[in-house]
Amino acid sequence: MRARVWLALLALPASYDASALGALADVTVIDRDSGAELTTYYYQGEYWIAGRPDGRYVIDIRNCTDGRLLAVTSVDGINVISGATAAWRQTGYVFDTGERYQITGWRKSNEEVAAFFFTDLSNSYAARTGRPANVGVIGLALFRERRPRPVYSPPQVAPFARRGESMAQAAPAPWSRAADAASSSSLALPARPAASAKLGTGHGPREYSYVSDTEFLRLHAEPDEVIRIRYDSLENLVAMGVLREPAPTPPTLNPFPGSHEHRFVPDPSG
Repeated sequence: MRARVWLALLALPASYDASALGALADVTVIDRDSGAELTTYYYQGEYWIAGRPDGRYVIDIRNCTDGRLLAVTSVDGINVISGATAAWRQTGYVFDTGERYQITGWRKSNEEVAAFFFTDLSNSYAARTGRPANVGVIGLALFRERRPRPVYSPPQVAPFARRGESMAQAAPAPWSRAADAASSSSLALPARPAASAKLGTGHGPREYSYVSDTEFLRLHAEPDEVIRIRYDSLENLVAMGVLREPAPTPPTLNPFPGSHEHRFVPDPSG
């Protein structure tokens, strides 16, 4: 099927990140304003990150395989390229071997995106388009590429017609291929009511981001790996028990606040 591909001219240098999620690809979420990776917390079978209201973010992906990789990417249950309710068989981004790039927003054309930023659920793109049910989750369905093999055909048979028919009949892959491969840990408290409004992803200002089209034939009909990252505000993660509330730093106390001791005679004022 046809899928969109990032041009390699602006690809970031590849580097291993122990906190990244995924086996076929390293996936992290990065705060664009600080450049810091958002810490991943593992809680009751889910991976969580804490978003900062109004903070811009990017989804950082690096292909760890020896071939091209298709990443069908969704935010809040919506395909980030087409804006359709997300499904595995839709378009995605294609990464060459070792290529790393950052998905920065909702794609508006081959030249522009509308930036991702954390915002209240009611202001999220999903809610504003009538699809609030899956607000608070980032998803990637990763597909390996089927590499075409040359096949001899007798002269009386049209080789391209037969080869095209074979390509269209990709056998479904068993679901056991899909896996979340990463580790993280957190200490949990009993669940409590949410402390603030749930976070979603907004439709931010437009910015330049160029892509082109490429052909990509999936090795299997179902994803070779599915990565799911849930997110909410820090206050809500604490309220849900995903992580402990940071202990407050006690202020420095002066036992004699009204006294200013001097070892020697101080200078006069002026």
